[in-house]
Amino acid sequence: MDYGICNLSIVPLRAEASDASEMVTQLLYGEHFKIVETRKKWSRIRLAFDKYEGWIDNKQFINIAEEDYSDFEKKELKLSSDLVDFVTAADNQLFSICLGSNVSAAPYLKHKFEGKSISEKLPKEHLIETALLYLTSPYLWGGKTPFGIDCSGFTQMVYKLNGHRLLRDASQQATQGEALSFIEESEPGDLAFFDNDEGKITHVGIIMKDNYIIHAHGKVRIDRLDHSGIFNYDVRNHTHKLRVIKRII
Repeated sequence: MDYGICNLSIVPLRAEASDASEMVTQLLYGEHFKIVETRKKWSRIRLAFDKYEGWIDNKQFINIAEEDYSDFEKKELKLSSDLVDFVTAADNQLFSICLGSNVSAAPYLKHKFEGKSISEKLPKEHLIETALLYLTSPYLWGGKTPFGIDCSGFTQMVYKLNGHRLLRDASQQATQGEALSFIEESEPGDLAFFDNDEGKITHVGIIMKDNYIIHAHGKVRIDRLDHSGIFNYDVRNHTHKLRVIKRII
């Protein structure tokens, strides 16, 4: 088994070994992974954080030893906490990084990070404060950054920045936590999941107080939540059908 780490700011992970293929998620600076298949120009990888798999361009990561992978597994995550920050290489070249990058990897990559970071597990009430950092970020399928993010990437990153692990896709996240029977039982920070006409869970958002929800739909936005689902005042209609509410923490 080979291993790697993302040494660039934001790298696409694709469904197939092609630049034209769907981006299923992104790697942020400092994320490490196992390499499960290698081709001439592409590698299929499995991310350490959430076990998500996809194809990465071989030019967009560096290989690491198995011992280094094990060390990263033991090391506490230290995530950048500003929307945009920088690491500095030995030649004083600046590399931009974004919110949620793993800056604990900077010394290994021979980079210096002097910005703000977070590593401790934060109380549940801090989730909404973190979620608001992404407000108005544009929707991007597979995205995980303030410059483009999808619904489950948004919930995963908000939880990650508070020291909690979520899986990557909405349908996967819906398998975690404890189901609640009614909206009235929910607390700010709980997750609401929504399904399509076939009954497949396709959307997720973070519940706020007073029956509001923050979620990525066109952009990260705040809408009303009721027993039917999400009511969008811009279109004066329900846009998502509520399936289940889960308490993760």
